[in-house]
Amino acid sequence: MGRSGGRGAGARAGVFLFVEQEVLLPVVVPLSDDPVRGEPGSSSRYPGPVVRSPASSAMYPGDGESAEGGGSAGLTCCSYNQDCTSLAIGTKTGYKLFSLGSVEQLDLVHESNEMPDVYIVERLFSSSLVVVVSHTKPRQMNVYHFKKGTEICNYSYSSNILSVRLNRQRLIVCLEESIYIHNIKDMKLLKTLLEIPRNLTGLCALSINHSNSYLAYPGSCDIGEIVVYDANSLKSVCVIPAHDSLLAAFSFNSTGSKLASASEKGTVIRVFSIPEGQKLYEFRRGMKRYVNISSLVFSMDSQFLCASSNTETVHIFKLEQLADSRTDDPPTWTGYMGKMFMAATNYLPTQVSDMMNQDRAFATVRLNLSGQRNVCTLSTIQKLPRLLVASSDGHIYIYNLDPQDGGECVLIKRHSMFESKSEENKENDLGSPVPQSYAATVARPSAVPSASTVPGFSEDGGALRGEVIPEHEFATGPVCLDDENEFPPISLCRGSQKGKAKLS
Repeated sequence: MGRSGGRGAGARAGVFLFVEQEVLLPVVVPLSDDPVRGEPGSSSRYPGPVVRSPASSAMYPGDGESAEGGGSAGLTCCSYNQDCTSLAIGTKTGYKLFSLGSVEQLDLVHESNEMPDVYIVERLFSSSLVVVVSHTKPRQMNVYHFKKGTEICNYSYSSNILSVRLNRQRLIVCLEESIYIHNIKDMKLLKTLLEIPRNLTGLCALSINHSNSYLAYPGSCDIGEIVVYDANSLKSVCVIPAHDSLLAAFSFNSTGSKLASASEKGTVIRVFSIPEGQKLYEFRRGMKRYVNISSLVFSMDSQFLCASSNTETVHIFKLEQLADSRTDDPPTWTGYMGKMFMAATNYLPTQVSDMMNQDRAFATVRLNLSGQRNVCTLSTIQKLPRLLVASSDGHIYIYNLDPQDGGECVLIKRHSMFESKSEENKENDLGSPVPQSYAATVARPSAVPSASTVPGFSEDGGALRGEVIPEHEFATGPVCLDDENEFPPISLCRGSQKGKAKLS
């Protein structure tokens, strides 16, 4: 439960932790009065020393120390929100949230310096809800309404939090040997998956489609097996034998109908259908062995798949529908030879046959970054497809992607994540009156609803005061998440019913 160490930073779609080297630390058992293993408690602290494993505590000097404007703040983690419209970064002094709606500028939406040494920060779409975990309390998850400057709730766990995932229905907390599933509307604990295979890097993925909320996590400590679990119905879906070696990254597409995976070797990337678990595509990233995949992400339309690693090359694969060979096309010599060639592959050794059927990258990017960790995503900005690369050097790079011909992507903009002008400062430049403090900002009357709306909630789908929303109630319409009725302050209490949230 408390053992530290691992194979490096956890990798997944849209998030990374900066780690320089592997460190093995001694086991420290938390001194807790909670007799139930794995049950989250109240906001009370666990006394005693805290073990910080490389997977969960990625605040190491070196990564980003030489970054222009980024060395003093110390970039520790980085993640994109679910629809890739926002970027969140953790630093030694707190965290920042950026908007990704423009190529020409990187807008600072919010900055907090109240909690130092942040190593996990996740934002729910473009709403006001943000989840933060700090090195100072690595067992405690804090959920904030950042526009109002209020804490919604906090949960403490029996060991270090390695990763957090969320969509409009569920909030997932991953520890080394357990996973906790919360209802995001009232933060009620719905299910605890105990005794899962040891997951040193907190590797897991959650589909952003709230109608299924598929959860994926490693199913073995020896091979690249993926367990797919339905976090809505709280039932197992399938087990996918994805790779022979251990997993390095996997992610769902936007609809939850596909799952991409990569192993620690990093040479082959596979795409599977969900919930069937059948292999649909197989891509070869390269022949070089032992490449560490740092991010793996689909485009929102599921036409492209992007993979970045510890090398200088980012690969983009195109998920094309192959033509049916059984169509009644006019017979030609080339068509006949093609069919004979494909038939011959059935008699070749499996490894040779698989390699001949693997597709190469549709587009690539050569990064001018040596030894820097990065995380990539594919997004549509100003109606054009873009590749975004957030690097541990403290910058985000924006490339154009040619959706027709592919090839080498063109760098069009570079932004510093430590010199961006906030939206408040831009309003001040235009002469608009801006409160001098954040408290004054949240105290202003909210006559006009916020523009941050999240589709997938009904007007009455939020957690009203004193009311517990049914676990499997799915909403259809949009609602503003800056409404206090949507995410009211929640206080947690210890008692016989562990993990339940008491609405204030």
